[in-house]
Amino acid sequence: MTTTAPTTTAPNVDSTARTVARFCFDPLCPWAWITSRWILDAAEVRDFDVQWHIMSLAYLNAGRDDLSEEYRERLLKAWGPVRVVAAAEQAHGSEVVLPLYTALGTLRHVDGREFDRAMLEEALTNAGLPTDLADAADNDDYDDAVKASHHAGVDLVGMDVGTPVISVEGVAFFGPVVTPAPKGEEAGRLWDGVLLVAGIPGFYELKRTRTEAPSFE
Repeated sequence: MTTTAPTTTAPNVDSTARTVARFCFDPLCPWAWITSRWILDAAEVRDFDVQWHIMSLAYLNAGRDDLSEEYRERLLKAWGPVRVVAAAEQAHGSEVVLPLYTALGTLRHVDGREFDRAMLEEALTNAGLPTDLADAADNDDYDDAVKASHHAGVDLVGMDVGTPVISVEGVAFFGPVVTPAPKGEEAGRLWDGVLLVAGIPGFYELKRTRTEAPSFE
């Protein structure tokens, strides 16, 4: 007579734990916006959650002398949106970060608006938040929070990157950079690819020259 050994489960292992992706964005970046719409679609067709965190292109590029004057001016204006997101998160919790980012990104990248006071207030209203949070854009009270969130993401991947940064399964990457945002099962297959390369020790980069402008369709 044969016997079957009892099935055992490793101690302290939560077999129901879901995969979590950390998504680090700067509201200024159109490529990060497109990637954010992709990962939202991917999470609808694959079993994982997304945590949303700010990083700062202005902070990342501070002190660089190889930037054009036009880009320097753009970066100066980039402090406002990340400060507002940091203020909203501190006052109302991490659950407001995605709706506020969605409101900011829609006005900026879809509607072509600038990050002025009126736009920031409209985004806050659209996200169900008080408009006085826009005061944070013009002072440095939240810069330490911005920098802490920035380092929590960027330090995982290195300084020679931009936004977005995605970390999953203990591995962080810049990207993916894609346009337009894949949807449905195509979004899921791209996520499968991200998990695949995250599981390859020593994988660092896969890149080609961008030949298309950002498409927000």
